[in-house]
Amino acid sequence: MADLELDAPDDLPEPPSKTKRKQEMHALQDIGEELVSLNKDRLAQLNLPDNLLDAIIEAKRLTRHEPRRRQMQYLGKLMRTVDAEPIQAQLDEWNNVTRVQAAKFHLLERWRERLLTEEHALSELVVEYARADIQQIRTLIRNAQKEAATGKPPKSSRALFKLLREMILEEKGTEPEQDE
Repeated sequence: MADLELDAPDDLPEPPSKTKRKQEMHALQDIGEELVSLNKDRLAQLNLPDNLLDAIIEAKRLTRHEPRRRQMQYLGKLMRTVDAEPIQAQLDEWNNVTRVQAAKFHLLERWRERLLTEEHALSELVVEYARADIQQIRTLIRNAQKEAATGKPPKSSRALFKLLREMILEEKGTEPEQDE
């Protein structure tokens, strides 16, 4: 009879190791950290349970290290009771949109800086973007350089950035995404 107890069926799945469980708990706690960094509008879009939302708001309020650490652990514990996949998917989508917006902004900023500092940048811009209004861009470049030299507000530099945004983003067939 003792032999029967030792010959347990092998088809039962093994429970996850302690290390694996800890990794999963830390991953949930990391999602909680991201949730704490969100603004109220984004939190409302996630439709989180009330107890989780209250814990997030409490974590935002805490500034001292140890109470905040304990609250983040509690937040991780609460995260175990909800399905974290849709939350993570939404966070990933928001982070990707933010990265795309940042990349677009940096592209425009690089073009503006090049136009203001390099003489041959305008001809490269015209080659790459056929829709460029050369005369208007030249005027804005000249005015922006004068404003910078005299210490005036960068009105023309901002206008150049706006013109580049309209020209480049429309040329690429993408609309600038609005952030809330």
